[in-house]
Amino acid sequence: MKFLADIRYDAAPDDVFAMLTDPDFQRQVCEATGAIDHSVDVEQAGGGATITTTRTLPADDLPDFVRKFVGSTLKVMRVDHWGAAGADGAREGTVVVEIQGAPVRLSGTIALAPDGAGTAERVDGDLKASVPLVGGKIEKAAEPAIRAAIAKEQELGTGWLA
Repeated sequence: MKFLADIRYDAAPDDVFAMLTDPDFQRQVCEATGAIDHSVDVEQAGGGATITTTRTLPADDLPDFVRKFVGSTLKVMRVDHWGAAGADGAREGTVVVEIQGAPVRLSGTIALAPDGAGTAERVDGDLKASVPLVGGKIEKAAEPAIRAAIAKEQELGTGWLA
């Protein structure tokens, strides 16, 4: 299933990137998305960065047929690889979100680009659940949770950058 999400921030790309690579910001996102437990690792090199977050989340809001696969909690790992900035501050990278222990994965590209007086962040990927017969249902069940996490990141980021 195709997945596309756009986020807009009222700050320059360099400021948005600084926020995204701040471990304290990433910890706040993990906590705000309901993580029971989480870890954050940010490695910067060559003008780019790799951000790895792991969250243990309750599976209470998932449909019964999905909980059958994952149990009472989900362990979600997200890895963002950002490249170096261009002259205008734009950046590109990759994103992978995996539900560990379940065959569900979002993989695609991420981009930051100047947008008027602010910055647009885009996530463009494919959400796949490799489960015969019910994979499409699992993808549809997972999509709202991923969108909610992105919306929470945007909400926190807007406050962070204000």
